[in-house]
Amino acid sequence: MALKSLTARVLLLATLWSAAALITIAVVISALYRQGVERGFNNLLRAQLYNVINSVSVSDGNSLAGNPALGDLRFSQPESGWYWLVEPLGSYGAAPLASTSLGMANLPVPGLEEYPFDEHYERFYPMEDASGNRLRVAETEVVLDGEGRAARFRVSGNLEVVEEEISFFSTRLYAALALFGFGGLVVNGLAILYGLKPLDRARRALEKIRGGEAERIEGEFPREIQPLANEINALIDSNRRIVERARMQVGNLAHSLKTPIAVLLNEARTLDKTHGEVVVSQAEAMQGQVTSYLNRARIAAQRDSVLARTDAEPVLERLVRVMRRLNPETEFRLEIAPGLTFAMEQQDVEETVGNLLENAARFAKTMVLLRASHADSAASGTDSGRRHWIEVTVDDDGPGLKPDQIGEALKRGTRLDESKPGTGLGLSIVKEISNEYQGAFGLSRAEIGGLKARLVLPAVTRDTA
Repeated sequence: MALKSLTARVLLLATLWSAAALITIAVVISALYRQGVERGFNNLLRAQLYNVINSVSVSDGNSLAGNPALGDLRFSQPESGWYWLVEPLGSYGAAPLASTSLGMANLPVPGLEEYPFDEHYERFYPMEDASGNRLRVAETEVVLDGEGRAARFRVSGNLEVVEEEISFFSTRLYAALALFGFGGLVVNGLAILYGLKPLDRARRALEKIRGGEAERIEGEFPREIQPLANEINALIDSNRRIVERARMQVGNLAHSLKTPIAVLLNEARTLDKTHGEVVVSQAEAMQGQVTSYLNRARIAAQRDSVLARTDAEPVLERLVRVMRRLNPETEFRLEIAPGLTFAMEQQDVEETVGNLLENAARFAKTMVLLRASHADSAASGTDSGRRHWIEVTVDDDGPGLKPDQIGEALKRGTRLDESKPGTGLGLSIVKEISNEYQGAFGLSRAEIGGLKARLVLPAVTRDTA
């Protein structure tokens, strides 16, 4: 799953790169150190080999004579892996010379095909002695006198010394690199967090705009981020101008149509009953359609604007106070969760909830209950899972509606009870406004016996991720 945090991505990449780099460095340094130790070990064996050569000669009795003193007690300790051995070559019958550590044992001679001599007539090869020691052998052949008598000289060393030296170095190398890697990771993390801090400030500034606490991104940012902040501010200003222009045009259109429609309605009342009713009916339908489409145009202009927001508590309390004054015989209750903010214009909140309260008050016997609370996307019945929602319900204890009457009640201009005043536009307007905001609206049976109107409207999103 892709990481959504930019900081986590950078930290992960920096950690992976540092780990790969440190592992590569450890492997390369260990390999170079091993090569150096092995080369030094070969040089040590070569030096001891030539000390043996310088200490051995052929005596008058055709025997090998000499007592090499290599200055290393390991050549006198049995089965130590440190041996020297001189063997005669040719037809003269001299006995070989060997170090005390070798005793009566012997070292096998590998073939020249497997380990040939180099340009210095030397060769180095691995071997394992009778005690299981892993050896490194240096070998050469030398002519000892003018008569051509020669001998094979060999000196061996125990490779355990090399492995111990390499292990000692590698342990400390890995510990040092691990400490350096951990320290580097901490420093990289602090540097990345410090470097990305302006982005976090920009995010918080955007959250303030979404939350209604600010109208622009304020503050100084690095030159890589400042153009983005400027563009967002310019976009907000442009959006504000578009909204204001749309409001002005909608208002102008409403005023320009209001007078002609009012004239038509007044003139229609002076006509005879048959023709007057037709003109009045059509003028009222025209008035309803004009209002509906003007509302749609206004809502569409500011639906996704970050500037559209209304605190729920004061608006709903004001609507309830008005309804109480208009309907003193009906009890109005308000239950509202704290901290609710509609992502809508105040006018749209008042029109939707006000219509529901008016409709409930018209049919309620004694009580109307208004509730407002948070709702998730699943409860809202929408597909916008990343948005926040507010659920508003209006319950009354009136007669309610049958299931087959609910669909008719939501049609524009439909009045199920002609004895009650009204135009039949209220519920349809609520439905249209909720649809424009991508919300939901429905009717059902209320727990207190009458009709329940459930309205889901967008809330201000406060992202913290």
